Amino acid sequence: MAYFEWAPDMVIDGGAIDADHQHLVQLVNELHTATTEGRGREVVGDILAQLIRYTADHLQREEAQMAAAHFPNLEGHRKGHAAFVANLTRLQARYEDGQITVAAQLSTVLRDWLSLHIRRSDKELHAFLKNRVR
Repeated sequence: MAYFEWAPDMVIDGGAIDADHQHLVQLVNELHTATTEGRGREVVGDILAQLIRYTADHLQREEAQMAAAHFPNLEGHRKGHAAFVANLTRLQARYEDGQITVAAQLSTVLRDWLSLHIRRSDKELHAFLKNRVR
């Protein structure tokens, strides 16, 4: 069983946003596996960098989709996204300073944030897009 399982209630657009979310779930699982297997520095730093880079890229794509759809709460999402990326960057800096336990903490933070982000925040977008089509 994976650390973080993709679930049907996480579907947002059936397309690019969901593909991004699934890739992030995979990266979180890779990070968790690496830390629990004690592979530490040999792979965690690379997975962590990929996660942070992909998260930032995903959030930009998500915001672009929101802007194109004229999503009314775009600014609120932008602020939340910026704060989360800043937090990830701080955690990465702590990891690079030698605080190896940050990687394990980060897998939990990412899993919990991503789950809540998709199931709550992005569901707003899902409902908006669904109602817009009607």
